[in-house]
Amino acid sequence: MLLDEVVQTSARVAATGSRTAKVAALAETLAHADGAELEILAHYLSGSLRQRRTGVGWRSVVTRPEPAAEPQLTLTDVDAAFAELSLLAGTGSQGARQGLLAELMGSATLSEQEFLAGLVTGETRQGALEGVLLPAIAQAFAVGVDAVRRAAMFAGSIPVVAVAAAAGGEPALAAITLQVGRPVLPMLASSAPDIASAFERFGSGTPVAVEAKLDGIRIQVHREDDQISVYSRSLDDITARLPAVVAATAALPARRLVLDGEALALRPDGRPMLFQDTASAGSGLTPFFFDLLHVDDLDLVDEPTSVRYARLARLVPPALLVDRLVTADAEQASEFSQKVLASGHEGVVIKALDDGYAAGRRGASWVKVKPVHTLDLVVLAVEWGSGRRRGWLSNIHLGARTDDGGFVMLGKTFKGMTDQMLAWQTERFLELETHREPHVVFVRPEQVVEIAFDGLQRSTRYPGGVALRFARVLRYREDKSAADADTLATVRSLAG
Repeated sequence: MLLDEVVQTSARVAATGSRTAKVAALAETLAHADGAELEILAHYLSGSLRQRRTGVGWRSVVTRPEPAAEPQLTLTDVDAAFAELSLLAGTGSQGARQGLLAELMGSATLSEQEFLAGLVTGETRQGALEGVLLPAIAQAFAVGVDAVRRAAMFAGSIPVVAVAAAAGGEPALAAITLQVGRPVLPMLASSAPDIASAFERFGSGTPVAVEAKLDGIRIQVHREDDQISVYSRSLDDITARLPAVVAATAALPARRLVLDGEALALRPDGRPMLFQDTASAGSGLTPFFFDLLHVDDLDLVDEPTSVRYARLARLVPPALLVDRLVTADAEQASEFSQKVLASGHEGVVIKALDDGYAAGRRGASWVKVKPVHTLDLVVLAVEWGSGRRRGWLSNIHLGARTDDGGFVMLGKTFKGMTDQMLAWQTERFLELETHREPHVVFVRPEQVVEIAFDGLQRSTRYPGGVALRFARVLRYREDKSAADADTLATVRSLAG
């Protein structure tokens, strides 16, 4: 299969807002792939490379060679090139990597170059996410979508499921079950703006579990006798980094386990440290568990939350359980949430008591509620976009006011921008341009933007010493001048 066919499919998917049309376009392309190509294709349609690390970053794809006139690259050509890139290491590897990448890009047409750059940077943005790719697999290979979703849950890999569906249909999918030692995609929570809105989703008078939402590293722990493995949210094996988690699991009275939880770095007073401290603490992390998927010879994935938690509470010491309240009263839940926030955690997750574990899905039975932090900041510079944002100014540099009347950078973001906003800001910031570097346009510090973010972290990269976490654009503030923007002192006060 030519890469061009995938690029055309991606363009068709991006161009339509119809979920049915997206599924149909993906299914048609999946059905055309042969066995050797299908796994690669499923990765590319979901916007990822088959190789987890290639040593190629966004800077490497900013400058590209003259594109090829006609499509010639196959999926296996591209996969082989990235596989070779992933193996390069040591002296001279940087030059060799640049040469291989230039050769690959020189063999690609313009649209293929943009697609490959999107795969490298994670900005394909064609809308072929799990919600449409799994139904497309079902349609392409005439199998039930529920069978596809369940297999994806246990396999932890959509490409693996695509290959199984093509090779053996529903019997092959049914053979993919929970296995201790093979991580499953974690269950995810949808969002609600407040406790009252979250409770409305579950129905008046319905008891729910309200759990502390910890800002740590999501962990999935598997135990088979003395063999214990710890996996991250992205299913990477991080066992060697978390000896305290391994030790805590080894002390539990069970032979076989699959646990879901978070690992945190704690201060001496028991309060959580900043996320960046947790991310770098390694051996000092403490596990906190909130779900149990398997114990000894019993699978619990399909059991209700209430049953899974009851088993978990009998197994795990109270000190290693996430704080939890069961209530049908929204006011009680709000009081619990305030206590959780006061203790340094980031919010709560509200869970239906009668639902199973929907691994890999952001369903309705888990709803997270976090306070939204916002700042009014000034745009200091903007980077040209890539992929489908090519030709637009996209990634904005964010600054807070300083006491001397200047501005200090707190980070960058391209999140939350609509196509209309991208078009507007491209025109606006070109009007404010003072000078530019190859891919960065520096602007007069006049435009205020309202930014939402999840938290702060210390930073040695930025002179203010702090950076925003998960910043995204809410709106541009035409009603405010740069003099009205938030100060660095205000930002630092939010870090406590």
